[in-house]
Amino acid sequence: LYYYSDAKAVVIMIQGNGCPVVRNLLPDFKKIRDNYESKGVVFLMMNSNLQDNRETIRAESEEWAIDFAILDDETQLIGEALGVTRTAEVLVLDPDSWNIVYRGAINDRVTYERQRKVAEDHYLVNTLDAMLAGEQYAVKAKAAMGCLINFPARNEPHDQISYTETVAPILQKNCVACHMSGGIAPWAMNSYLMVKGFSPMIREVIRTRRMPPWHADPQVGQWRDDRSMSATEQQQLVHWIEAGSPRGEGKDPLSELVQPQPQWPLGEPDLVIEVPAFDVPASGVVEYQFPVIVNPLDKDVWVRAVTIVPGQVSVVHHVLAGTSEPGEVPANNNESVFSNYLGGYAPGNETTHMPAGTGVFVPKGTHFLLQMHYTPVGKALTDRTRLGLYFHDQRPANFLRHNVVLNPRIRIPAYASEHQESAYFEFDKEAILYSLLPHSHYRGKSSTFSLRYPDGHEELLLSAPNYDFNWQRGYEFVRPLPVPAGSKLIHRTVYDNSAQNPSNPDPSRIVPWGLQSWDEMLYGDFTFSWVEETSMQPIHDNERMEVTQWFGFMDLDMDGRLSWDELPQRMQNRMQESFALSDSNKDNALSIDEYIALRKAQREQRARQAASSGQ
Repeated sequence: LYYYSDAKAVVIMIQGNGCPVVRNLLPDFKKIRDNYESKGVVFLMMNSNLQDNRETIRAESEEWAIDFAILDDETQLIGEALGVTRTAEVLVLDPDSWNIVYRGAINDRVTYERQRKVAEDHYLVNTLDAMLAGEQYAVKAKAAMGCLINFPARNEPHDQISYTETVAPILQKNCVACHMSGGIAPWAMNSYLMVKGFSPMIREVIRTRRMPPWHADPQVGQWRDDRSMSATEQQQLVHWIEAGSPRGEGKDPLSELVQPQPQWPLGEPDLVIEVPAFDVPASGVVEYQFPVIVNPLDKDVWVRAVTIVPGQVSVVHHVLAGTSEPGEVPANNNESVFSNYLGGYAPGNETTHMPAGTGVFVPKGTHFLLQMHYTPVGKALTDRTRLGLYFHDQRPANFLRHNVVLNPRIRIPAYASEHQESAYFEFDKEAILYSLLPHSHYRGKSSTFSLRYPDGHEELLLSAPNYDFNWQRGYEFVRPLPVPAGSKLIHRTVYDNSAQNPSNPDPSRIVPWGLQSWDEMLYGDFTFSWVEETSMQPIHDNERMEVTQWFGFMDLDMDGRLSWDELPQRMQNRMQESFALSDSNKDNALSIDEYIALRKAQREQRARQAASSGQ
């Protein structure tokens, strides 16, 4: 609700599918919304029904023209905490304190039906008038007469939930991988006493969905290594905590799990690359670092997995790793890390597995290229990050390819709370899509990936409705997705540059693209393979990939053609003659093939000029 902290009031009506009282009150609720929304009042609905789900709520909304946002209380934990019993009840919240200042019926419908429009019977209206006038909320209330909501766990003896048999196994499954000695979490779940001490915080981060750190919408796509917590698990943990975190009988399974996190989760790597030590100051801004390390191998290898181990977890925000071309010694690898990308690190994403049958080819005579992002934490530290590589014993069937949907032209207006930017990547050949990773910075609010097929219909592949910059997580399909030639992978991100975003460095800025966290990115990482490619017969075209990526953010209407009006002024100045000459089909736009032909012609012209001047 912090998005509405600048509202004058927040009104939540308890909704339930099939309830005639809610349906009958919809015109009243809409009329009040229409009168007060312009005065800074936010109107929402919440559904805590056991029997309703997102699809049935959507169907109810469409049938009854419900144009309010409906909060789906799928765990029933919020309805329980608010003491909700019936639908049609309204709750009025004061955003200054988040206290409930009124709860009850919207109005006295009996009075309305008798045409006795007595002011004191307009309960919700009177409350809002008092709040807007800065008066005390001494409003006559009447209980809502909606449909009863079944909260089956409300009256269960929560103190009977077993720590040994229920709570500890949930924590082992969902939390201990990070909350262990030497793990990335700030404290270890190594005993009942530790869990009990942190119980209030555990309750908070579960109810606010901050933990476990899994941000994919559970109703969109299926992902490997899904770390989300089920509704039942959330209920059991919260109910146990609200019962006082009872110890009960039995052993303490967590105390038996105390062990250091393995340094290399996949076992000893075939090759360990030591990144040069870097001194991170206690404070200030650290520019991105781009180490270049000689490949010590005297043979070609195929990489099947990569694990990156930071020397100082607290200051390493992320690491990206790739290799150069053979014989190339990059003077500056700011972008070339992606030319042969190996993998990356961010909290929660330490290991990259190449999908079955694929690998990343690393020839001898190359250099390992890294991008290191450090964030000072108040104490000077020296980082010694290491890169562990695991090789295939035999040549895999195909290459794993990597690319990024990006848009360096983004501009996020000052104080904008819902600003969207987008870009796409068009597959010119049939492909298999393996994974997706959305990335933005502190203003990133939500992200999606969609696939627009050649026939024009669009399928939502991934939705991260509550993006969290602190967790840079990738999502690998349980079943890799076939992509027909001509399909566009579209990446969209919504940014919150308002003062209501608690992570916003400066809402007054117009925010551009930039590497540092106070700027922003539209950056959608994905991995794939070409169906027609094999490890023996590569067909990957680096120049086409570069042009396709460029087209993806220049082509504003996403029609696969770059019109004159879509070109920035500096390009129009350079292409006055070449644009029309390159438009071979005379449709007043350039296709990717036409632009590639233009680049080739320009290279040939420069070569002729160089040869002529040399003579």
